[in-house]
Amino acid sequence: MPLPPTPPPSSASRTMKANRSTGTKPELALRRALFRAGLRYRVNLKVMTPGRVVRPDVVFTRTRVAVFVDGCFWHGCPLHGRMPSDPSGYWRQKISRNQERDRAVDQALHDAGWRVIRLWEHAATEEAVMLVRVAVAERSDA
Repeated sequence: MPLPPTPPPSSASRTMKANRSTGTKPELALRRALFRAGLRYRVNLKVMTPGRVVRPDVVFTRTRVAVFVDGCFWHGCPLHGRMPSDPSGYWRQKISRNQERDRAVDQALHDAGWRVIRLWEHAATEEAVMLVRVAVAERSDA
């Protein structure tokens, strides 16, 4: 497999590298709302699956629910994802690899008996909490 092109040396590249991978504002808002709703979860927990170690944003270990809060740019949101103008094609390949990895992670977790919830960063917090509450409740009844 050929190596991907190196990112262009620009201020945009420096800005992209400075973005956080965990503890983002949407993730923290979701975690606070989940806690207020009475749900207790783990953060920064490695989930071992056959052939892959996964680190979801929020983990409910007892019910085996893994929650990811995906950034619109980094994961290619169909509504808000905007591809930077880049003649080398670096960012298009990077986002494509992120999407492929997301699908592989979802499949690995599903095969290991986990319920995966992926939320976009722009999702309304109340709706996100409701989705998570329902998934946790369904899994705790089973």
